[in-house]
Amino acid sequence: MERINCEVRSNWKQKVEEIGFGFHTMDGAYWDETAYYQFSMDEVDVLEKATAELFERCLQAVQHVIDNKLYPLFQIDSKFIPLIETSWENDAPSIYGRFDFVYDGIHPPKMLEFNADTPTSLFEAGVVQWHWLEDLMPGYDQFNSIHEKLVAYWKYLIPYLNPGTLHFTCLKDNLEDLTTVEYLRDCAIQAGLTTEFIYLEEIGWNRYALAFSDEKEANITNIFKLYPWEWLVREEFGENLLIAPERTCWIEPAWKMLLSNKAILPILWQLFPHHPNLLAAYFDNTYLMNDYVKKPKLSREGENVSIFRQGQMIAGTSGSYGAEGYIIQEYSPLPLFDGNYPVIGSWVIGCEPAGIGIRETKTLITDNLSRFIPHVIE
Repeated sequence: MERINCEVRSNWKQKVEEIGFGFHTMDGAYWDETAYYQFSMDEVDVLEKATAELFERCLQAVQHVIDNKLYPLFQIDSKFIPLIETSWENDAPSIYGRFDFVYDGIHPPKMLEFNADTPTSLFEAGVVQWHWLEDLMPGYDQFNSIHEKLVAYWKYLIPYLNPGTLHFTCLKDNLEDLTTVEYLRDCAIQAGLTTEFIYLEEIGWNRYALAFSDEKEANITNIFKLYPWEWLVREEFGENLLIAPERTCWIEPAWKMLLSNKAILPILWQLFPHHPNLLAAYFDNTYLMNDYVKKPKLSREGENVSIFRQGQMIAGTSGSYGAEGYIIQEYSPLPLFDGNYPVIGSWVIGCEPAGIGIRETKTLITDNLSRFIPHVIE
């Protein structure tokens, strides 16, 4: 694993905008092609195997939580537990997720967390960095079958969806989310599905049909939402999710409320202690770790995260999370390449590893302004 500086394409902005990437410079440089990471095939194999292994362990952890009714650890409103359990028992369709790894090319990848419900940077990983590779390094390869697997898995899911259109939704005024959703929608169209887009704010409720509805007053029978479940259940219409739930198939499914919550990390450690791809994690610091990270259970984009070395905080971020409680995770320093700290985002499409994207920052905590860096396989 190496970080290699390189020349940028003279017309790179035009190039990325032509393929629909409009937020390449949000709050500064987001897409960054002044460098790339190079991996050996052996290193890619390590990442792929770790992704497959951890996904299986995560599914086992979900079953453990359900079997043992551990929902209080997740701060989940009890009235939504049947929704979680039914979606799990019915094997409700799921399309994707992203593991975040610490990896230096030498030691085993370590799981920081699993973005199982609303992961972004999918379009950058699946399309933008692939076009960069074809332009500059056509003789090289990437760990990247994201696009092909998305189209294939949407096609596979067709028999498992309710009859009718597959809607896609996100909030207004968020270009990053909209791009991700429209990319997923495009893959679904390529798979042969009939789709519609609707902003989340425009979804209605048909009190006669007891179903969610779109702007044309058509019932929404299937919908992909780039909106966290923990927010969805707190909305004014949240309790409508419990009324005739079989009438709308939600993707990602409700059981992802467990995997997207960092309370799953201590449970994974309890079930699989000393697993080579896991970091020790607990619900408090009973074990008196000196080097650890304190994370809110529902934190996103690195908010309200604190890093401690020898019991002293060395880095921290602010934000709006923490009321839901925290977990404590063993601190595993990110590797340092030329003053940059990369985190490997490893994608699961369907149930299979599908490729990686790399976010890089100058600070110890990766946040929503971290740069996306392409990669190649030597």
